[in-house]
Amino acid sequence: TDTAEVIEEVRRERPSDASRWRDAGREWRKRSCKSGRHDRKGNWGNQIEFVLTSVGYAVGLGNVWRFPYLCYRNGGGAFMLPYFIMLVFCGIPLFFLELSFGQFASLGCLGVWKISPMFKGVGYGMMVVSTYIGIYYNVVICIAFYYFFLSMTNLLPWTYCNNPWNTPDCSGVVSSGHQFNASLANATSSLVAGVSEVVNRTKRTSPSEEYWKHYVLNISDDIGNFGEVRLPILGCLAVSWSVVFLCLIRGVKSSGKVVYFTATFPYVVLTILFIRGITLDGAINGIKYYLTPQWQKVLDAKVWGDAASQIFYSLGCAWGGLITMASYNKFHNNCFRDSIIISITNCATSVYAGFVIFSILGFMAHHLNVPVSEVADHGPGLAFVAYPEALTLLPISPLWSLLFFFMLILLGLGTQFCLLETLVTAIVDEIGTDWIIKNKTVVTLSVAIAGFLLGVPLTTQAGIYWLLLMDNYAASFSLVIISCIMCICIMYIYGHRNYFKDVEMMLGFPPPLFFKVCWRFISPVIISFILIFTVIQYKPITYNDYVYPGWSLAIGFAMALSSVVCIPIYALYKISKSPGATFRERLKAACRAHPKWGPALQEHRTGRYAPMASEDTVEQRLHQHTQQPQPQRIDSTPLYRHQGAKASHLSLFLPSPSSSTPLSHSRLWGRSHSLETFTYCKGLLYLS
Repeated sequence: TDTAEVIEEVRRERPSDASRWRDAGREWRKRSCKSGRHDRKGNWGNQIEFVLTSVGYAVGLGNVWRFPYLCYRNGGGAFMLPYFIMLVFCGIPLFFLELSFGQFASLGCLGVWKISPMFKGVGYGMMVVSTYIGIYYNVVICIAFYYFFLSMTNLLPWTYCNNPWNTPDCSGVVSSGHQFNASLANATSSLVAGVSEVVNRTKRTSPSEEYWKHYVLNISDDIGNFGEVRLPILGCLAVSWSVVFLCLIRGVKSSGKVVYFTATFPYVVLTILFIRGITLDGAINGIKYYLTPQWQKVLDAKVWGDAASQIFYSLGCAWGGLITMASYNKFHNNCFRDSIIISITNCATSVYAGFVIFSILGFMAHHLNVPVSEVADHGPGLAFVAYPEALTLLPISPLWSLLFFFMLILLGLGTQFCLLETLVTAIVDEIGTDWIIKNKTVVTLSVAIAGFLLGVPLTTQAGIYWLLLMDNYAASFSLVIISCIMCICIMYIYGHRNYFKDVEMMLGFPPPLFFKVCWRFISPVIISFILIFTVIQYKPITYNDYVYPGWSLAIGFAMALSSVVCIPIYALYKISKSPGATFRERLKAACRAHPKWGPALQEHRTGRYAPMASEDTVEQRLHQHTQQPQPQRIDSTPLYRHQGAKASHLSLFLPSPSSSTPLSHSRLWGRSHSLETFTYCKGLLYLS
């Protein structure tokens, strides 16, 4: 009907000339391609924006505090061997799989499951995971904002122990005449040797640790005791969400410009800190500890499990963000090249950050006269306790503190941009109404406000307990299950041959043999290994000396299962709604690719994705045409039909506007046109 209206409009507005059919077809394609990214949200301004955004998404806070911790815990340089093996056989193949998946369909983490509608629950699971991560990740960013603002002073507030929030156990590493506790501790250490010194060192609490616990968090004694909201952190949370929203106010058009700064400046800061770090006393000892391999640990399965987990989580697989970011690419973009560049950049950043961190920790260990392993920590404790204390030992410490926390902010924002865009794109793709498409900014604002409100409990005195609970459970084994099911669906339900042809149609060349083997066999095996290892290695979460109660662990498992349970629930729903007399028929119908699966733009739907009309439809149209006494001329020109052709091989002749020469005698004759492009209108068959 739309085609007929367009043709009639053009015929009324323009004189009868040869261009009217071209104009009609052009207008029809414009109306029929609303599913294309260029009409809904636009593409990346250029390919550099996509690469930088993906690098910012993959390179996050975990590269700074998780990777160095895993290195020294798992044999230093020996950890590099399993780490790079897992990168080659699991990280890069999965990264390429998700990029090609999203780019081929130009849809977010929900829309792409037209490939097999029964597995759309995987997309909902990705949305749930991204929601959890987006809530607590921005709280970490807001704390970095808080430290950044507090670093704008002549003296860092966590340098000494003479503050109202300090306890008698506080002992600073920076000498000061006002530090009675520190002087007493030093005097005691000088009189007592050996074991006594170790005891004193284990009892010592640093000013940065007490500042973190008693001033910034004002931490409560139990996860159920929320206490009051920490207003400074709440204000920084509002600032953090406002920055994220403003950078995404125009979708990838605005965030693509912001990443030129947010994705590159952290490397400038890392380089400045690295140059400063290696010039400090004791830095070489920290770097040696970082690189010296303990080869006996390579035979430990735990080391390989940690390496696989770090690769898996660091690259952001199964979060939905990679699919979403790739969906804004041009159809023929070389995502194979991009996956190699982004994956290697992410892992190289982790290694480079390790040099920066261990040079500073080596200096700190030298200053305290303790082993490097005793000054390093994991997670927020490393970012907001060990690092701030090390920064107080540097000349012009407020400057280095500003640079360090500014780097943390930019690293966090790069990931947060993609998390929010993943949720917004999924909502817009799923609802798909004209209002939603035109008012995507309203959707982005609504998601940002909801994320802010859900993050308010994490700014209370018990907020750190809930933040660590979400970090350990919301995005743990659920990601592994989601990624494994995604591989099985694409390779074995949709079919590896079909997907290899899709990639070849998109890139112009088939996936390399190595990636074919990894997608079908090696990567699923490694993913299964990660899942098994995660279950075997499981230990109840603790925070320092605090042991989480059973009811809180139950909430953690519920968060983890909430994303996984979407998969079977939606699968059963889809099977029940699918046509078929038996369960087996409905199951096949639910697994079969949707007719709209494929490239979003009509111009890319070639080959087996070219639209086809059934023989029954063509026969019905021909029957209607022969029964109605409609004139058989267009502008006094006969409408020809090829003699002897079957209905399923129908050939129509479009007359020239200025002569009675049929299309079979024109230069257009012989071009392949699918039957669906012929539309019946007012008793005549027109070539749309």
